[in-house]
Amino acid sequence: MTPTLIECRGLARTYRRGPELITPLDQLDLDVDRGDFLALMGPSGSGKTTLLNLIAGIDRPTGGTLTIGGVEISGLSNGALADWRSAEIGYIFQLYNLVPVLTAYENVELPLLLHKLSRRERHERVATALALVGVADRSSHYPRQLSGGQEQRVAIARAIVTDPAIIVADEPTGDLDRAAAAAVMELLVRLNREMSKTILMVTHDPGCAAHANRTLHLEKGRLVESGLAAAH
Repeated sequence: MTPTLIECRGLARTYRRGPELITPLDQLDLDVDRGDFLALMGPSGSGKTTLLNLIAGIDRPTGGTLTIGGVEISGLSNGALADWRSAEIGYIFQLYNLVPVLTAYENVELPLLLHKLSRRERHERVATALALVGVADRSSHYPRQLSGGQEQRVAIARAIVTDPAIIVADEPTGDLDRAAAAAVMELLVRLNREMSKTILMVTHDPGCAAHANRTLHLEKGRLVESGLAAAH
């Protein structure tokens, strides 16, 4: 039996916008098993990215509990949460979020600077990550010298270089052409199947969602339906 990695119970997130109370996530219950590949779909404002940011430890819930790997991260101090996120989470953004003045190599190395590793250990990890995503030959290039697909591959290398348990991806193919998007999805499937990474991905594209093991649909902060992806 596959152990549950992520447990959300009554998870809620609210904030004020002037006099208005906004609730992007409302009393959500969700279990994600270790090694799962979950796609999150739904209209804009349905709470998909909010859920992703809570699980990634970037934001904090205003209600409910969030337990990951037996750790209730909703109760961690800011410092402990930052340490946990650095060790356990790899985040892939739609617009890559690479630092323009750093090379591909330096961008991938960046998360490792928070860890107690020698320069040699950092080099080995960066080289392995760049090779895994197929851009080892672009390690000395700056983001402006890369195609969109290459930039996203570098961003994926940065997300996996610390060997996190969980990869969260917010519209990872949203800014890519069809061929580059297909290559990125193949890479995510490999990370899930061959490296047993647990992946949570927000997408508007049913074709991308079909690569996941499960698809969950959110609407107004609640799960409205779920299903298994078609066999592929």
